[in-house]
Amino acid sequence: MNWEDARMFLAVARAGQMLAASRSLGINQATLSRRVAALERALGTKLVIRRTHGCDLTEAGADLVESLERVEAEFLASQARLDATAAAISGTVRIAAPDGFGVAFLAPRLGVLSEHYPKLRVQLVPTPRSFSLSRREADIAVLIDRPEKGRLRERKLVDYTLGLYASRGYLERRPPPATAADLSGHRLVGYVDDLVYAPGLNYASEFLRNWRSAIEISSAIGQLAAIRGGAGIGVLHDYVARPEADLVRVLPALSARRAYWLVTHENLRDIPRVTAAADFIVDAVQRDRAQFAAA
Repeated sequence: MNWEDARMFLAVARAGQMLAASRSLGINQATLSRRVAALERALGTKLVIRRTHGCDLTEAGADLVESLERVEAEFLASQARLDATAAAISGTVRIAAPDGFGVAFLAPRLGVLSEHYPKLRVQLVPTPRSFSLSRREADIAVLIDRPEKGRLRERKLVDYTLGLYASRGYLERRPPPATAADLSGHRLVGYVDDLVYAPGLNYASEFLRNWRSAIEISSAIGQLAAIRGGAGIGVLHDYVARPEADLVRVLPALSARRAYWLVTHENLRDIPRVTAAADFIVDAVQRDRAQFAAA
């Protein structure tokens, strides 16, 4: 049984309807419905009876809710015990992350990390072009490309997708592209080519072989701001662009997939502040991994 599917089912059971549950989870209703259906297939039984104005639980569904709530209670109790040791976590931990993940996802959650560990000082820095955990330029790194060498400990965080976006205002002035080839007739927004520091950031060519940006910005969040302001069409992280009401997905059949990796140096594996911060990032992604699902 997939725990993420089970967690979403539990939200439906508590809300009594798909729409309210999807809002509480921050995902769309169709995605939630698919995840609940996947759980039902995995268990081989019907859990929810969908009705016009809500959902009712089957007998099997009600039994599963009781089991899941016991698991949840154990988790919360365990978390409380861990919180009791929070005072032992102190010092400074530096986290390096690409700005899409660091600014859009991690930064809004750092307050929770500080509440868990009041004596911990957290530094969030952008991943630079030249970067080394071995030289202690950071304690923890979130990377787009899996590291190939070095005495490093790595954990895959999550897969994520990217798509083409433009603002509604831009598309009102210019006809939307019907094919990838049509992109060459539009103003394109992308990275500064000679500042692309990781192979994983070279995704524009996956949408258009001869992609040529008219506006080049060396940060994902900068590109988001430019595209939102009507600068043109560009490639954005789906989880970053999706909440932006003024952005429209262009050529939705086209997509690129990448993954985030959490990396620490082998020598830091027993340092409590590093372990605590790394575990927090992993747990945060696991709790909200539905945000990173394909659009």
